[in-house]
Amino acid sequence: MGKKIKNMEISKNGEVAFLTFPSFSAYPFVRHAFSTRLGGVSKNEFSSMNLAFHRGDPDKNVEENYRRFCGAAGFDYNTLVSSAQDHHTFIRRVRHEQYGTGIWKPKDMESVDGLITDEPNVTLVTHYADCVPVFLLDPQKHAIGLVHSGWRGTAAKIAMEAVKAMEREFRTCPDDLIAGIGPSIGPCCFEVDRPVRDRFAALTELHTENFIHEDGGGKYHIDLWETNRRILMEAGVPEKSITIGGICTKCHSDLLFSQRAMGNRRGGLSAFMELVDAG
Repeated sequence: MGKKIKNMEISKNGEVAFLTFPSFSAYPFVRHAFSTRLGGVSKNEFSSMNLAFHRGDPDKNVEENYRRFCGAAGFDYNTLVSSAQDHHTFIRRVRHEQYGTGIWKPKDMESVDGLITDEPNVTLVTHYADCVPVFLLDPQKHAIGLVHSGWRGTAAKIAMEAVKAMEREFRTCPDDLIAGIGPSIGPCCFEVDRPVRDRFAALTELHTENFIHEDGGGKYHIDLWETNRRILMEAGVPEKSITIGGICTKCHSDLLFSQRAMGNRRGGLSAFMELVDAG
């Protein structure tokens, strides 16, 4: 067992630290984790558990970081399947045939901001440095989803698109879903200007006064956690089944990489989830 940080649990295996949701850990057939900066081999601004390729960190370091993280958190490196994120809303169903995609095998698609599967031993991987990770579990149909929800994806309701995709592909009933909203830029630190505010103000059905806060001088703070929570509820996920992790990446930049805190010279975080084959 690890210790609590906000509404998540932080565990450490050797030097590798990772975050989990108690609500997901309660199900023995699913494994999940969100990475931290701790326990890798990367140096300088990438220190030390950088899981982002193509940012200036040698690929051999990133690959070793994935191996170390998988070993510590219980995932099989050979089963990883990565998203190909560009802040849109396409959700991809993946299978064993996609093993290694975007990690140790080239990407085979572009514009994939969400992954779903109902196959055991397929590890979904999505990537972050302030954007919102949304974890989804259907404990009845044994299906899972991981969603990269930046501000653009949030405004476009990508979490709802993921729920719809699980309904379509797995016959998921939204009322059965368990959801976790992971570490990201928090309402304390996500300051935006009027054009971004206007994108969120258009979501009138979500009662925008609950997640848009005016600062004056043309500046606003947006609560991406609450916005995603309301989008999930609109999609049919019960309020009681949604956990907001409550961990701001900028406020915890000693533990987590943050674009707002560090700029472009930084590493990246990843979310992982898989169904465990009991056999």
